[in-house]
Amino acid sequence: MRRLAHDGVLVVGAGLAGLSAALAAAPRKVLVLTDAPLNRGCSSAWAQGGMAAALAEGDSAAQHAADTVAAGAGLVDPAMARILTEEGPAAVRALAALGAPFDRTVEGGFSQSLEAAHSRPRVARVKGDQAGAAIMDAVAVAVLAAPHIEVRTGHRLRGLLQDASGGVRGVVAEHEGALVEIIAPATILATGGIGGLYAVTTTPAELRGEGLGLAALAGAVIADPEFVQFHPTAIDIGRDPAPLATEALRGEGAVLVDASGARFMARYHPDAELAPRDVVARAIHAEREAGRGAFLDAREAVGARFPEEFPAVFAACLAGGLDPRTQPIPVAPACHYHMGGVATDADGRTSLPGLYAAGECASTGVHGANRLASNSLLEAAVFGARAGRAAAGGAEPEPGRMVRLVAPELPEPALQSLRHGMSRDAGVVRSAEGLQRLLEEIDGLEAIHGRAPALVAARMVAACALARTESRGGHFRSDAAEGDAVPRRTFVRWSDLVGADAWKFAAE
Repeated sequence: MRRLAHDGVLVVGAGLAGLSAALAAAPRKVLVLTDAPLNRGCSSAWAQGGMAAALAEGDSAAQHAADTVAAGAGLVDPAMARILTEEGPAAVRALAALGAPFDRTVEGGFSQSLEAAHSRPRVARVKGDQAGAAIMDAVAVAVLAAPHIEVRTGHRLRGLLQDASGGVRGVVAEHEGALVEIIAPATILATGGIGGLYAVTTTPAELRGEGLGLAALAGAVIADPEFVQFHPTAIDIGRDPAPLATEALRGEGAVLVDASGARFMARYHPDAELAPRDVVARAIHAEREAGRGAFLDAREAVGARFPEEFPAVFAACLAGGLDPRTQPIPVAPACHYHMGGVATDADGRTSLPGLYAAGECASTGVHGANRLASNSLLEAAVFGARAGRAAAGGAEPEPGRMVRLVAPELPEPALQSLRHGMSRDAGVVRSAEGLQRLLEEIDGLEAIHGRAPALVAARMVAACALARTESRGGHFRSDAAEGDAVPRRTFVRWSDLVGADAWKFAAE
């Protein structure tokens, strides 16, 4: 196996969090590893909504933080929410300065839209549903022009390098079929979420929680893995991944109807279509389970303006054989975002020396049990940059013998079996019976294929979902006990889960 040494910051992943970290680490040298070409294979480039920030007169970071805390169902870390919302406006302006073409008002300010659970319009957008792609285009140009950054594509994360004390000293990557060790004093995981573990997802299917799984196997603390957000309105046209009908459509006045054309959201929440995402997702799930179907009707709200105002949604619908200008859009809940991840502090530090995490694979505590709409790109930019600065200034590790942690890969048939089980039993509605069944299936797959990172990540979700007997935020138990009087986050290590009664641990 080849061994390479890098004397700066090593970033694994090239979404907004990873590239923000790389830019912020200047002038320290940065090596970015990514499997896919830039702007492909990452959720950031697929994001439709935009970036929430207190950019308008009359809004404030405190109001944005209060909305973030309220959406998070008691589990948001208020200090992290303050960091996000206080540093958010500068992050959006910095991206605009890089060339991100945010929609503007006639006066030149940011044009901002209303999304669910926000108390006022504060989502900065690009051409309705093009924010992620446009932001990533601008950031990628800046990264490729930065003299301190080297980007290597075609490198897939396969393992971590650890010293005798458990600190992380770099990674093992696969390139052109061969494994290579890359040693570095600081490693930032920015490997994205877990959407590829579910049969229906709006994220790139390649994102299977591998960064989370490898960090867990290395001994890192994992936070809140049971909290998965299901976007209510994936476009149900049989595609994998499922295209997304952005929440901005409902902000513009689109309504949810059943197959007969009757609206149903008012039966589930007083805010109807603008209820929190978890409520809307469960309502659509219930309507579909009852055989009534669920459709997003934007004919009056958007109609003929679709091609100009929501081009991504329009193109996806046409590809599926329907015209949203004249037809309601069939929708279904889909795995969209993971609130849990590798536990970090405000500067991306994990519990393992030398290892940092940022973006969706990390858990800062800013999202709690239910992410507020359009806070994800903002978190990637704000906390990605903080991780980059911290990693650039980190102490050099002591030289010594290293241990190579390389996990097996999960074959495609086994992966598809896992995806089916996760959607069935760790999806929008969960129960003890279903979660125990899922854990037994994971046991069986692990016995045959070993501890593949995807299986480790799936076990983290399922075991912690079983341990949390209440319903809270994105975690809904059909057999829920009464909610906890004192909301509690989950902090768990892999060693907590591997005993005979592994999933019976108590969340802290």
